[in-house]
Amino acid sequence: MEKIYLVIRVESKRIIVSMSPLPASFIESLFAPYKEKLNLDLDVISVFNMKREEIVKVLENTDIVIGDYSFQMKIDKELCRAMKKVKLIQQPSTGFDHIDINACSEMGIPVSNAGRSNSISVAEYTIMAALALLKRLTYANKATSEGEWPQWKLMDLGTYDLYGKTWGLVGLGRIGREVAKRVGAFGAKLLYYDIKRLSEEEEKNLNVTFSRLPRLLRSSDVVSVHTPLTEETRGMFSEKELRSFKPGAIFINPSRGELVDENALANAIKEGWIAGVAVDVYSNEPPSKDHPLLELARSGNYNVIVTPHIAGANTDARARIIEHSISNVVRVLTGEKPEAIVNRVG
Repeated sequence: MEKIYLVIRVESKRIIVSMSPLPASFIESLFAPYKEKLNLDLDVISVFNMKREEIVKVLENTDIVIGDYSFQMKIDKELCRAMKKVKLIQQPSTGFDHIDINACSEMGIPVSNAGRSNSISVAEYTIMAALALLKRLTYANKATSEGEWPQWKLMDLGTYDLYGKTWGLVGLGRIGREVAKRVGAFGAKLLYYDIKRLSEEEEKNLNVTFSRLPRLLRSSDVVSVHTPLTEETRGMFSEKELRSFKPGAIFINPSRGELVDENALANAIKEGWIAGVAVDVYSNEPPSKDHPLLELARSGNYNVIVTPHIAGANTDARARIIEHSISNVVRVLTGEKPEAIVNRVG
């Protein structure tokens, strides 16, 4: 006999559904510091391992939904339509492409993310990756640790400064701006492309110059991408774009794997269209062992850096994400408007 979840609301109780793998008891403990302010009983229900029909039933009486940071639990149109009483979907990450934003908007449900919480972390990762590639750090470390002395080899290969180079930012939202602030301190020239151009004053404050994407790719020594995944941005870096990069350029993607044709990116390294690449994200996560970029890295190609979607999930960032997400839920439960809304509601 299948177990049926019946959720009964009482006036003083609010129901919070967590879609993440974290235990409900842990989520509930995060609200303890706000107990006096809330003056409400909270019932936190984890639906991560529930059957779909059970999830739909639970959502019918839910007040708040906390999304899945692992992106395994998608919020589609059917689940949105079950959220008849939901006042907020709080996604504890920057990315929210696993949520049907249009369906949420149709239901009048605000969706908030935690974009401000890990912007600095992703920016630091991006600069770290660029410097590691410019300085050929992975090769230098491995060769030296194995007893070689690759000083002259590195001189022959070439190691470079960020100073005096041109850095192209594709996307100048929260993360792109944090990168711009830090890259400027190295003495690099900054170009940017975004669907929405900044004001003259904002460009001056960040010391950035607007450029159309084709010109940016032809002119930049380092290109980093900081755009959300949408139908417009999906596959925006195809073979055509990668072949148009400035010779010797470096490409860094800490945003979304689906922005890039990954096979073309691997070919770009193998055939020398670009000099180096660092990726923290993949079209399928975790990627298969035969992923072309992982195969390149395993083969000893030191111009490829691959990391496991960790740029925005370091220890400091996770603490900020939790703090922001829980406090935003509290705001809504106490009658205030949520922050960091990513969809149009009302």
